[in-house]
Parts: sequence; C-alpha cells; structure tokens
Amino acid sequence: MAERLAVDGHELAHFMKMLKKSASALDGVRKALLDADVTGLGTDDLDRACEDFQGDWQYGTQEIGKQTEDLADIIGQSRDSYREVDKALEEVLKKARGDKKGSRR
Repeated sequence: MAERLAVDGHELAHFMKMLKKSASALDGVRKALLDADVTGLGTDDLDRACEDFQGDWQYGTQEIGKQTEDLADIIGQSRDSYREVDKALEEVLKKARGDKKGSRR
C-alpha cells in the first residue's frame, strides 16, 4: 500500500503559494475597481445595472479570495499531517525491522 501513496510536499507548497498569489491578485483587482465610477456610461438603467454588477463583483471576489486562502490553509494542514504520518510510519517500520533482527539472534 505504501508504494501507492505518495505526497509531494514541494508540489503542495507550490500549489499553496499559487492559491495565495491568486487570492492576492484578485484582491488587487477588486481594490482597483473599487474607485471606478459607472455613472454616465449610458442610460440610467445601464448605470444602475453597472452599479449592481460592481456590488456583486466586489462581494463575489471577496468570497472567492477568502475561500482560496482557506483552501491554501487546508492544503498546508494536510501537507503537515502527511509529513507527521510519514515520519511516524517510518519510525514504526524502523522499530519493527530492529525487533525482527534482534529476535533472529
């Protein structure tokens, strides 16, 4: 079974970094658009629709950013858990090998 389970800590760390970078970039876009003024684009209906979209966009991007950061944190916790289990398993296997060698004498 151990041959089938492989976790690449470097890949997980890279994935976490990319998620956090994405969340940061999304936050930057949201802040840049925060001061954008939609009045005067066209008809009053179009202006209202643009204002509604901007409000929805702000809320949506904030939520996506939060969830992306949460996912990065969960991946980090999973990576740390895999490392702990891997270390513990390695210690148990070393001990088991040592016990078998000692009983052959």
